[in-house]
Amino acid sequence: MFSTLLLFSALAAAVPAAAPPVAIAPSSEQVEAQRYRHCLDLAATKPNEALSYALDWRVNGGGVPSRQCLALAHLTLKDYPAAIAAFESAARAAEVAKSPQTAALWGQAGNTALLAGDPKRALGFFNSGLAAAGDTGAERPDLLIDHGRAAVELGDLDGARADIAKAVAINPESGDGWLLTATLERSAGNLPAAEAAILKAGQLLPGDIDVALEAGSIAFAQGKLKLARAAWEAIVKVAPTDPAGVEAARLLKEHPDTTG
Repeated sequence: MFSTLLLFSALAAAVPAAAPPVAIAPSSEQVEAQRYRHCLDLAATKPNEALSYALDWRVNGGGVPSRQCLALAHLTLKDYPAAIAAFESAARAAEVAKSPQTAALWGQAGNTALLAGDPKRALGFFNSGLAAAGDTGAERPDLLIDHGRAAVELGDLDGARADIAKAVAINPESGDGWLLTATLERSAGNLPAAEAAILKAGQLLPGDIDVALEAGSIAFAQGKLKLARAAWEAIVKVAPTDPAGVEAARLLKEHPDTTG
């Protein structure tokens, strides 16, 4: 975490013992870090205030952090077009500054584009992120997974499968990678491979409702109707308003035969 303001007493040999401690002025980096943390707090809890704060900060030299905070405030308000524009601005500024955050910012832009229902634009952002990450960047596995998600939405299942396979090869402990592998294998009718992948995802993401949702769908595809229903009912019980819960409720309604 970022450092807070430090207080130091004067050296005993140079300053009388009765002298009060001297406050060391924070460096410019510390000031910017404090502003960034404050802005992120506002973005999460008071997004309209965060917009004003981030805009003022950006005008006064806030750089990449102010642009990212602006994007996050728009995202909290679900103003996806504005959030995408701000994330893209932040990523481009990060590229110019040669910031190590460049790849992550392109990823945030891409994921926001997916939320906005624009997978084609998201794919372009993820491509930029992968270019920034290079072959060894820590962000590469997650960006490959996100690239695969966009490919799925564009109907390119072969491309998605290749993306996810690369991601899992780089990071075999990626629960999201194994979850998407399971979904893709189920969609392709490769149920043994789908089952193996969802078991691995469950080990890495215990209690994850998206994993449970996919496990139920795989069970249904295998004809294990009671198992599928049990999985979906459990999701609806613990997270009825979550997207996974809503989808589980839909599947239960659509497949009343799972009661048999």
